[in-house]
Amino acid sequence: MRAATEGGARPGPAAPLELRDLLVELNDLKRVRSAGRTGSIAERLFAQGWGMLTGGASPEDVALDITATALAATRLCDLDAAFLASAGLSDAAVAEVLVSGFDAVTEALDPELRARLRERLRIRTGVVPGPLPGFVAALAQQPRAGVTCPGRARILLEPPENHAEHCLMVAVYGVALSPFYRADPATVFLAAMAHHFHNAAMPDAGFTGEMLLGDHLVPIMETTTRWALDALEPALREPVVRARAVLPDDATAEGRAFHAADCIDRVLQIAQHLNAASLTMQTVLDDMELVHAGPVKGFHDRVLADMRIP
Repeated sequence: MRAATEGGARPGPAAPLELRDLLVELNDLKRVRSAGRTGSIAERLFAQGWGMLTGGASPEDVALDITATALAATRLCDLDAAFLASAGLSDAAVAEVLVSGFDAVTEALDPELRARLRERLRIRTGVVPGPLPGFVAALAQQPRAGVTCPGRARILLEPPENHAEHCLMVAVYGVALSPFYRADPATVFLAAMAHHFHNAAMPDAGFTGEMLLGDHLVPIMETTTRWALDALEPALREPVVRARAVLPDDATAEGRAFHAADCIDRVLQIAQHLNAASLTMQTVLDDMELVHAGPVKGFHDRVLADMRIP
């Protein structure tokens, strides 16, 4: 099923429901961390993407590589290519593990896109990462505002995500959604990776802060965005500027894919906090089998019963 291509009111679904579960699960890459690695998987993939771009890789190659890596990591987490190779697996074995992780979550993807992404896990790009622009670290250090509304007190949910994590997730979502909107995935990816350039320097006070800035908002955002763009060489700056042209509205297929991805990520980030707060022990013990089957399962069950846990 595809969305209609016209702007404004149109018949048919505005987003593909069949991708909902995948997008929900992908969102946790903003919260998965491992010893010896700085930041979440999403934060690190944001930096990896920009390193590939400054190293000369095409936006299309980066979009496909980073999206494929993120999808494989949805279940494998940091059991990634680097770790698997360091543990002694051959290139072929590494690829098989990554593809298995990818296949476990991607059945609902557009078949053509799925095939292209799957193939990326079997090849090495050979791209030598370039220097990371200063905005990459700045966005990783910049927390997002939380839930804000003019005239109301802010709702802060800890720990907050950062802007690098948000941009990466919107970029990956945008690629996954692009066939539905008939959008160019590379343009959507690049626009998403660059859509919070202003927040590299501009603290995030949310919708409330933006309204209080009034007429000062636009010139401040233009200035701080230019600071980030100035960190890019002309050969990369030009396609980034072109991609960012889809950000203001949903008049293009790429604009629709981006805004769908952005909206979904913002709401799923809050939903994660609400879901965690409503988690029950029945779900943990029965559905998720926290005390799972094994030679000591019976003993574990008796221990918990005698200790009256839960």
